[in-house]
Amino acid sequence: MTLPILHHCEGARSFRCLWAAEEADFDLELTMWPFPPRWFAKQFKDVNPLGTIPAWEEDGHLLTESAAICQRIAQGTALEIRAEESDYLPYLNWLHRSDATLTFPLTIVLRYTRLEPEARQLPQAVEDYKGFFMGRAKSIEEALADGRDWLVGGRFTIADICVGYAVHLSASFGYDAELGPLTQSWYARLKDRPSFAATRAREIANRPEGQSAPL
Repeated sequence: MTLPILHHCEGARSFRCLWAAEEADFDLELTMWPFPPRWFAKQFKDVNPLGTIPAWEEDGHLLTESAAICQRIAQGTALEIRAEESDYLPYLNWLHRSDATLTFPLTIVLRYTRLEPEARQLPQAVEDYKGFFMGRAKSIEEALADGRDWLVGGRFTIADICVGYAVHLSASFGYDAELGPLTQSWYARLKDRPSFAATRAREIANRPEGQSAPL
């Protein structure tokens, strides 16, 4: 049986997928690329014509959305909220919010602080999109205000992984210190999970050679 292949860059959105796999004890083949591969590894477009990370190859199919890949990995495990569970709809909303609403503004910050040359960096865009993220991250604080440890279902799920990655990325800019206290405690619980440490160790151990932009 051929294992699925996860194409991953250290610290990129594909971190969600590798983390979910570690948590679910899901076997996969890991292929690491320099970030962003469309700049530093042109051959990556032979895998994913979009040039984006992640890419997931399985049974002749290509998945390119990190939350969708997490859903595939979580299927049949306690990491998913099933349709018959009361938190199913909030769960779906968190999965989509994690990327479209929370990660997107941080990609603008990333581009105009680390990827573009100094002459093309845009401090105003960085401040505007930081504000975009911080405003929408209040939804995490509100969700945790009733004393729950995890976002949905009374247990750790891929909703925590997908949203947690957005907070993890924000931490690379120092924004996590400005989040609400409940969100900061939740993020600390995420980082305390053995699967989080195992994911970091695995991506570091498989770091590709050659140039890569910082994440």
